[in-house]
Amino acid sequence: MIYPIVKYGQDLLEKVSEPVAEFNGNLEKLVADMFDTMYAANGVGLAAPQIGISKRLAVIDVSNGQDAKAKLVLANPVVLSTEGNELREEEGCLSLPDFRANTTRPERVTVRFQDIGGTELTRTGQGLLARAFCHEIDHLNGILFIHHLSALKRDSIKRKVRRMMRAGEW
Repeated sequence: MIYPIVKYGQDLLEKVSEPVAEFNGNLEKLVADMFDTMYAANGVGLAAPQIGISKRLAVIDVSNGQDAKAKLVLANPVVLSTEGNELREEEGCLSLPDFRANTTRPERVTVRFQDIGGTELTRTGQGLLARAFCHEIDHLNGILFIHHLSALKRDSIKRKVRRMMRAGEW
């Protein structure tokens, strides 16, 4: 099933998500649906709040479906450490379609999470994977990439979204 993406402006996106407590067939189905939804939207990551589910769950695939081994399921993820230079690169979000901005993220990120079966794992990502880790874990904490922008840039995006809402385009 492909879920509709929750767009910026809905309260759920700015709330801290609840931990995943049950690792069962329902979770497996949800994860499969999240991957389908992410691929349909041409994303490299998707957090459960982006489909209206307040759970600490995200999926990531920086290979865009080209490498099955690149598919990651992150339940209850936590950033353990960041390393390297802060990299400023263009970033976007499926919940803010058509908006992109240069966002600063660490070069390397180590995260601890549970996989689809509940096994605790640690993984270090670099480059795009590090960016995806930060972006998706931020979602689970009620933070969007625009919260990392200057107040001027953030307010500009918020004004454009409000105009689009009033015009029925959002």
